[in-house]
Amino acid sequence: MKPALTIALAILLGGATYISAQTAKNDHSQTMDHGTHMNDDSSAISLLTEPGQGAFAALSEIIMVLEADPETDWSQVNLGALRDHLVDMDRLVTHTTVKELELTNGVRVLASGDADTIASLRRMVPAHAAELAKDGRWNVEVNESPEGLELTVTSADSAVIARIRGLGFFGLMASQDHHKEHHMMMVRGENAHRN
Repeated sequence: MKPALTIALAILLGGATYISAQTAKNDHSQTMDHGTHMNDDSSAISLLTEPGQGAFAALSEIIMVLEADPETDWSQVNLGALRDHLVDMDRLVTHTTVKELELTNGVRVLASGDADTIASLRRMVPAHAAELAKDGRWNVEVNESPEGLELTVTSADSAVIARIRGLGFFGLMASQDHHKEHHMMMVRGENAHRN
């Protein structure tokens, strides 16, 4: 596991322990006074890094960046576009069913789901496959099928083939470090998937 991921997990797990303790201690049946909690728990709150549900956290983080940037053109900001994309990301991860076929030189995946999930896959997978294809170690192909999408990733290098199989569909979709940059471009009203 990468050191940064280990640290992030430790922080999250520590935060989860603190949240569990606070939830048990506090009576949430009455209206919370966030101002009082902020004053009472300021040292503990400084340890927390996750403001809740993942999409909410991503939006919150981007808003902080936009507000800190004096060059932000608020007339171009489109948080709704990012929210829609985050919904697509969630559907891809939590609602997609996959059938993975091991090839001698990689993997072929049929990704499917309900109508909303297939629509999300058709928006997400081709765009992400274009990012994957920028990595010269493998070949990437996407085709639509009646059931959803077919993603094929292959290589001539045995070590890369092992990596492809190890990543599988969900790992391939989550790999490459372009997501945050694309999210910021989306929010600023730019074409996030231009070449």
